[in-house]
Amino acid sequence: MEPWAFLEEAGMETAEWYRYFAEREVRGHSPAYEALALGIAADPGLIELIDGLPEPKRQPNLLLAAVRYLGGPYDEFGRFREWTVRHWAEVRETVLARRTQTNEAGRCASLLPVLAALPQPLALVEVGASAGLCLYPDRYRYRYDDGPEIGPAGSPVLLTCRTNGKVPVPERLPEVVWRAGLDLDPVDVHDDEAVRWLECLVWPEQEDRLARLRGAVRMARQDPPRLVRGDAVAALPGLVAAAPAGVTVVVFHSAVMPYLDAEARNRFVALVRTLPVRWISNEGSPRLPALAARLTAGLPDRRLAFLPALDGEPLAMAGPHGEWLDWLA
Repeated sequence: MEPWAFLEEAGMETAEWYRYFAEREVRGHSPAYEALALGIAADPGLIELIDGLPEPKRQPNLLLAAVRYLGGPYDEFGRFREWTVRHWAEVRETVLARRTQTNEAGRCASLLPVLAALPQPLALVEVGASAGLCLYPDRYRYRYDDGPEIGPAGSPVLLTCRTNGKVPVPERLPEVVWRAGLDLDPVDVHDDEAVRWLECLVWPEQEDRLARLRGAVRMARQDPPRLVRGDAVAALPGLVAAAPAGVTVVVFHSAVMPYLDAEARNRFVALVRTLPVRWISNEGSPRLPALAARLTAGLPDRRLAFLPALDGEPLAMAGPHGEWLDWLA
């Protein structure tokens, strides 16, 4: 799930949405997607097709991933446009059937300092878990700035993170004794087509992210996570109750709130606050616009950031994929 999803609820027109995606999301990260999104934003014919989709399905990353999943070109706008128009029925069907379930293991680098500081051992419950790849913060290797690597030497995944401020980088990983995920449509790591869809959600030119995803999937296939299909509010109490006694139960989520309407978000937050858990949220900065504006002033590459928070109190600003972490205290 991506940090630009809040634009939908803000009522932004589709062309503006794609232009925003080009200029504020992928610029400097994926030249191919920047060119495609700018081309779409300026093309009334494509915008008309996209506006024929249900509003939540007009998301740039969803449409672009669907074209790639179907084998369409994405290296030049003219070819992309011609192919997409000709195959619109297939594209539409794929968009309606799929979700932007980006499962970015790199976000564990943003969460690790928070998790490691909690009383150990931990039981993890992730809301919006996708394939559950963020349920393994204790199985990845980490390098913050030029510091030493933390984590098992044999891990197929190395997460690197630039820091600013007094980030409490831990000397050792948290002890996780139980883990489970909750999702409306969980992704099975043994399902090759489902994994291929996750790969299509990674932007072109981001080979490091793609390699990280593949490494995390290989690891998860050896010890698949427990994933429960269900609504965030209805199923969460039962999953929390299933955690073992005598541990710190942690409910966490990344970029889930924009995909819930205001009423559902309020119900979720109210529920989490009643449960015997610690609550880590890692959501987009538009949820706290005044704070985000102050902290990101003069930093155009960070205007869309995540805000890791513990029990509702923001601790840091973070890159959407865990690539940087600025501690607030």
